[in-house]
Amino acid sequence: MASGNDMKMAEETYSGFIGLVKWGTILTAVVAVIVVLLIA
Repeated sequence: MASGNDMKMAEETYSGFIGLVKWGTILTAVVAVIVVLLIA
């Protein structure tokens, strides 16, 4: 079992990862819309 300190670090890492995934998804959607508009 992970100690309390390891668990805190894991939660911080997970939180950062989720943040990156969220902004990466938004950025990818914006770029896709721009590309579709350029092609149309």
